[in-house]
Amino acid sequence: MNRCLAERATSFRDEQRPPPTAEEGPVLVVTADGKGVPMRRPLAERVRGQRRRKGEKANKKQMAYVGAVYSIDRWVRTSADVVGELRREEAATGRPRPQHKRVWTEMTPADGPPGWGRDALFEWLVDEVDQRNPQADRPVVCLFDGERWLWEKCRECFPDAVAVLDLFHVLDKLWVAAHCFHAEGSAAATTFVTDRLRMLLEGRVGYLIGGLRQMGTKHQLGPAKNQALQSVLGYFENNRSHMRYDEYVAAGYPIGSGVAEGACRHVVKDRMEGSGMRWTLEGAQAILDLRAIYLNGDWDAFIAYRIQKEQEELHGQMAA
Repeated sequence: MNRCLAERATSFRDEQRPPPTAEEGPVLVVTADGKGVPMRRPLAERVRGQRRRKGEKANKKQMAYVGAVYSIDRWVRTSADVVGELRREEAATGRPRPQHKRVWTEMTPADGPPGWGRDALFEWLVDEVDQRNPQADRPVVCLFDGERWLWEKCRECFPDAVAVLDLFHVLDKLWVAAHCFHAEGSAAATTFVTDRLRMLLEGRVGYLIGGLRQMGTKHQLGPAKNQALQSVLGYFENNRSHMRYDEYVAAGYPIGSGVAEGACRHVVKDRMEGSGMRWTLEGAQAILDLRAIYLNGDWDAFIAYRIQKEQEELHGQMAA
């Protein structure tokens, strides 16, 4: 039933009109992230009593890429405002809410053909932006985590967009670096992270990278901690051009990908990872299509659309 219902999902999505311009915010945001979906193993691999090899899991996961487009008002802050909010010293006031958020999801198997799955998701993101910003007179912000593929598609599909690395992923990396030098849960680790977060928000990314590199040399870290620190440094170097937070905050752009994280949870995790759930590719895609339509607030319109199309196919001119 779900697969039958979802046959009309893509055509319904493509026929949706853009939101009224008067209801849109001045900044258009594009965000995307991936979430694994537990898949059923092929029947030939489901042998009772066969012991799995070391490191082999009972069921493999395939990535579902979730994309979202929304508009939002500018929110100009200072570095002190952001640090205070992240440290829970003060509650954020005046935070604008995303307007007309639309999400879509595509399953992406490893052996999928070109132009399918996550590539198809970016085709939809481009179409959505073109419809909602036809004059290209509003800034477009691409807000992703550090996944390299996402940034490659960003440069390909949105070459003129403002590229922003999610600050919360950066914050996680700072904590990893802090624990290379200070004990977990210590006040010194908290101070370490706060000081370097402030450096990032003031546009001193180069100083941060250089300082961490010098600390790693002076402290003679063990192999495990040195590897962790080098991973953090590589992450910052690879994403340095997406970390101009002083410019983003001054312009009022969003710097956290909470919308993408929330979409992954609401669209994928809450529905696809219940106890004992395992999926085929076709079944998972059908559920995700319907789930996206429901969360976009278009369920009743979609059902009416499907009934109309089914009647036209069954009864032709009489239905029209």
